[in-house]
Amino acid sequence: MTRRLHYLANVRLPTEKAHGLQIMDNCEAFAARLPVTLYPARRIQPPELRDRDPFEHYGLPRAFDLRPVPVLDPLPLLGGRVNRLAQAAFYVETATYAAALAFMLRGHGPQDVFYSRDAQVLALARATLPAARLFWEVHSLSESPGKRRAQATLARSLGGAITVTHHMVGMLAEQGMDPDRILVAPDGFRAARFAGIPSRAKARAALGLPPDAFVAAYVGRLHTLGMGKGVDDLIQAIDRQPKRPIHLLLVGGPDEMADSYRGLWAGLGLPPERFHATGQRPTAEVPRLLAACDVAVLPLPWTEHFAYYASPIKLFEYMAAGCAVIATDLPSTREIVADGETALLVPPSDPDALGAALARLHADPALRARLGDSARRLAFERYTWDARAGAILAFIEQILGRV
Repeated sequence: MTRRLHYLANVRLPTEKAHGLQIMDNCEAFAARLPVTLYPARRIQPPELRDRDPFEHYGLPRAFDLRPVPVLDPLPLLGGRVNRLAQAAFYVETATYAAALAFMLRGHGPQDVFYSRDAQVLALARATLPAARLFWEVHSLSESPGKRRAQATLARSLGGAITVTHHMVGMLAEQGMDPDRILVAPDGFRAARFAGIPSRAKARAALGLPPDAFVAAYVGRLHTLGMGKGVDDLIQAIDRQPKRPIHLLLVGGPDEMADSYRGLWAGLGLPPERFHATGQRPTAEVPRLLAACDVAVLPLPWTEHFAYYASPIKLFEYMAAGCAVIATDLPSTREIVADGETALLVPPSDPDALGAALARLHADPALRARLGDSARRLAFERYTWDARAGAILAFIEQILGRV
C-alpha cells in the first residue's frame, strides 16, 4: 500500500514570508519520493497576492496535490494590531483550520503520515489522527519554562521531531524526549533553481549595475517576527570604508523598510548611485540577482531566535549562487559555515568588523573566489531540499518501523 504524506500548513499561500517558499519547496522534494498533499489555510490574502497561484508564484511544477482548508479568518479585520483581540482571532482561525482539516482527512490511508511546522495544529490533530504518525518540524521553541514543558509534552506524544538546529535537540532532550526520535535537518535550497545561473556580467547588465563595481547584497525579507535583520549594520559598515566604493544591492521588502534604509544611506552621505533596491522579487529571480554580486551578507543581530532557532534560506541560496558570504558569528550560523573556509564570520552588531570583512574581500578577488567555490560545493553536496527530504523520509520510516 502506498504511503502518502499529508503536510498540514496553517498559513497563507502564497505568502511574502520565507516559510511559504520553504513549505512549497519541501513538498516538491517530498513528492519525488511519495505522494504528497499540502493543506494550506484559505485565509484572506493582501491585494498583491490575491488570486495568485502558489505553484506559479514559487516557480514550481504541480508535483503534489494542494487542498486549501476553509477557515474563519478575522485577523485581517483588526488592521494588523497586536493585542488580546488579535490573539483570540488567531485561536479562532487555528481552531477552525483544525476542525475543517479533521473532516478533510477522515478517509486517510492506514499507512499515511502527517507532517507540520505548527505545534498548535499538531496538538489539535492528535484528537482525530494517530499520534504515532504525526511528525513535527520544529522551527522555534519557547524559552518560557511552562511553554517549554508543554512543547516537550507534545513532542513526546508524536512520532518524532525534525529540528533545524542542534540547539533545539538539547532543549527537547532536557524535557525528556528520546534523542533517537529527533532529527536535525537544516533548511536548504532548490538545486534546479540554481543549476544554470548567468555569468556576473550578464546578471549585472540585466540589472543595470556597473560591470566593474564591487557589489555587496542582502537578499530576503527585511524583518522576521518584528525583528530587523541587521541591514542597518551593513549600511554603517559600508560607510566605515570610505576609500572603497562598495555598492549595496538590497532585494526584499516590505517597501517602507527598504525606503528607511535608503534614508539611512542618504543620511550618512553615501552616494545615491551606489544604493540599489529592487523590492520584493519573484523566487525565480533570486539566482540571477545573486549572480550579479561579489559578496552576499547575512548581518543578523544576536537574538535568541537568530542564534538558536534560525536556519535562514538566504544563507543556503547565497552559498548555492557561489557568492563569497559574510555572516554574523552565531551558533546557528556556525552549524552551516566555517570561518575562512566557506564564509567570513564577524561578531553580530559590529559594523567595524563587518566593514573590515568587506574591505578584505574587496582587496582579495582570489579569496572571494575560493570562499564562493567552497560554499557552492558544500551547498550542493549537503543542503539541497532533495537531500533534506530523503533524510527526513528515511527518519520517518525508521521511526514507523519501531511501531
